[in-house]
Amino acid sequence: MAAVQDGGSEPEGEKEPQPELPSDGSSAPAATPASKPEEQQQQQQQTLLAVLQFLKRNKLIESVDALRREAGLADEPDEAPGSEAGGGVGGAAAGSADSADASALLSRVAGAAQSGAASAPCNISFSSIVLFIVLSVGGEDQPDVSVVLSAYSQQGDPSLYQVYYSGLKKFIESVLDCHRAELSQLFYPLFVHMYLELVYNNHESEAKAFFEKFSGDQECYYQDDLRVLSGLTKKEHMKGNETLLDFRTSKFVLRISRDSYQLLKRHLQERQNNQIWNIIQEHLYIDIFDGMPRSKSQIDSMSGSLAGEARREANKAKVFYGLLKEPEIEVPLDDEDEEAENEEGKPKKKKPKKDSMGSKSKKQDPNAPQQNRIPLPELKDSDKLDKIMYMKEATKRIRLGPETLPSICFYTFLNVYQGLTAVDFTDDSSLIAGGFADSTVRVWSVTPKKLRKVKSAADLSLIDKESDDVLERIMDEKTASESKILYGHSGPVYGVSFSPDRNYLLSSSEDGTVRLWSLQTFTCLVAYKGHNYPVWDTQFSPYGYYFVSGGHDRVARLWATDHYQPLRMFAGHLGDITCTRFHPNSNYVATGSADRTIRLWDVLNGHCVRVFTGHKGPIHSLAFSPNGKYLASGSTDGRVLLWDLGHGLMIGELKGHTDTVYALKFSRDGEILASGSMDNTVRLWDAFKAFDDVETDDFTAATGHIHLPDNSQELLLGTYLTKATPVIHLHFTRRNLLLAAGSYNSQ
Repeated sequence: MAAVQDGGSEPEGEKEPQPELPSDGSSAPAATPASKPEEQQQQQQQTLLAVLQFLKRNKLIESVDALRREAGLADEPDEAPGSEAGGGVGGAAAGSADSADASALLSRVAGAAQSGAASAPCNISFSSIVLFIVLSVGGEDQPDVSVVLSAYSQQGDPSLYQVYYSGLKKFIESVLDCHRAELSQLFYPLFVHMYLELVYNNHESEAKAFFEKFSGDQECYYQDDLRVLSGLTKKEHMKGNETLLDFRTSKFVLRISRDSYQLLKRHLQERQNNQIWNIIQEHLYIDIFDGMPRSKSQIDSMSGSLAGEARREANKAKVFYGLLKEPEIEVPLDDEDEEAENEEGKPKKKKPKKDSMGSKSKKQDPNAPQQNRIPLPELKDSDKLDKIMYMKEATKRIRLGPETLPSICFYTFLNVYQGLTAVDFTDDSSLIAGGFADSTVRVWSVTPKKLRKVKSAADLSLIDKESDDVLERIMDEKTASESKILYGHSGPVYGVSFSPDRNYLLSSSEDGTVRLWSLQTFTCLVAYKGHNYPVWDTQFSPYGYYFVSGGHDRVARLWATDHYQPLRMFAGHLGDITCTRFHPNSNYVATGSADRTIRLWDVLNGHCVRVFTGHKGPIHSLAFSPNGKYLASGSTDGRVLLWDLGHGLMIGELKGHTDTVYALKFSRDGEILASGSMDNTVRLWDAFKAFDDVETDDFTAATGHIHLPDNSQELLLGTYLTKATPVIHLHFTRRNLLLAAGSYNSQ
């Protein structure tokens, strides 16, 4: 069926053979007449028998049994009536069980299922049959080229491809300006798939000429993809190519107004351009909206991802972005605090802040999830003491704004020779950890208090456990030092994250593992092995216990520290997952990817509830606002984008950096957003004004987009340049002092 989203959602059916261009007002090609019920039943039975023979031949007995149960077949289905039908798929498979090629059988199965109807006595669908095959043969490997690229086997005259494309280009360039910008979105996906069709069908010279003629017309932000595509000049090159599989297995999404779509369809009908229409039907998903066509700037702001824009229904799920109710903890006032207040004569300014902290724990945010939506660890006594310290610090916090910018303290790592790959600070800013390319993790104390290990078991047995200072007595003063080195990884360490209680440290590495380290003994407690490839990032939940990891295998995993296997696997990205972040309420996880999209995942059920597109390069940094309502993202394109989680829309674009934005952090009160980049600068932005300026009425627009004001210079509050140190991490202390970190680049 046509992959056209017309207002609501239209279910996608099985692939139909050679769809014809519709001549009426419908958006889907006419379906072929259905076969007789007897023929349908026989054909599906033969298909199923062929699959069973294939699984048996590969000695996949468990899969045979599972498929037989799913289909409701008897114990010996290969002897059932119809298995020896002359010339059928089952007969062919049975007759050449030892020599039949797997890919040939799969293509025959696909052809048989496509020509059959959906209704049959058998209780199993064709998609389930194919899934059995893929999982049984080895789902982790790349799909066979003949299966993945089967759609490219139906092609027209190779000499006319340039004519088809040129004709469409000429038409789009001749339409009104208001439609031209929207219809120009077709150029890139059509160019890619027409080129791949030519290559797949061994028309190498025509493919080369086609690429050379039209590759220069594509948008600049697709140049990296085109560079990969230019290397695919032979059919053999296509096998196992990740970029190619991304194009083939995911439909490119275009968002077009109804008027522009009708204009395109009318043109293709008049020209009888079936080749173009077939590609649109097979590989594109057109999301139609009612209203005025979008401008070029509006389209460009949302374009650039590997699979086009996000579908509108992908961002319609309810997101509970509010904060959880804080536990009610009374904050005892020190004598020093009371005296300081009396001396300053400003008790009125102090009290409202303390009241606001108290009210935060009493009032339930209407947009917050239920307190028990996901199980969270109970607060220990040490956690309550830390909360009290946090609240005391908060009363002394500086209120930031355009007139009161934060002081910035920069930690420069010297003599690491570009070996520093990751940095993290503890929430109380007492410790700093670095991950290095030599596979080590190093921890420093940034306070006068040195790092000490716990005493040995023999020494601990001599300690009076009832004494008031037992926590001090268990520490071994002989081991005190300003830093500790943690050995265990067998590859560069790309991500580090402290637990909220400062007792543990996570590290992720090129060796495919995530390690949990004790900061009491400075030893590795667990090595979590779930990723098969490098793990680019990991982060603890704000409440501890849970953590998330993401890497080259394109799957983010949710873990609990006391479980060896992941609790959730978040699959959907088409590229490496380069950064991960927990939402402040711990119910959601955000992931940024090399496919140039950001996804928000629900921890409760593993569903993807938001897909954000707009970046023109891989995403390397994410930050949630303290109130949980907004998300900021940074990318290799040098831009910082702001997103509204509740409405699922981009609401701001901050331009200024000239290189990858590697670090983002909101101030504790959410008034200031700090960004750090590989261009050796830290920039401060007026986050309050950026969010306050957004017209909430625009969110209800039927088109699902708003006009972004180009006000980056108005929002930029300050730029701070280092000598030659790229900024790879930012952290606001509890009193809103900004800490930054990076390694000095002497070259």
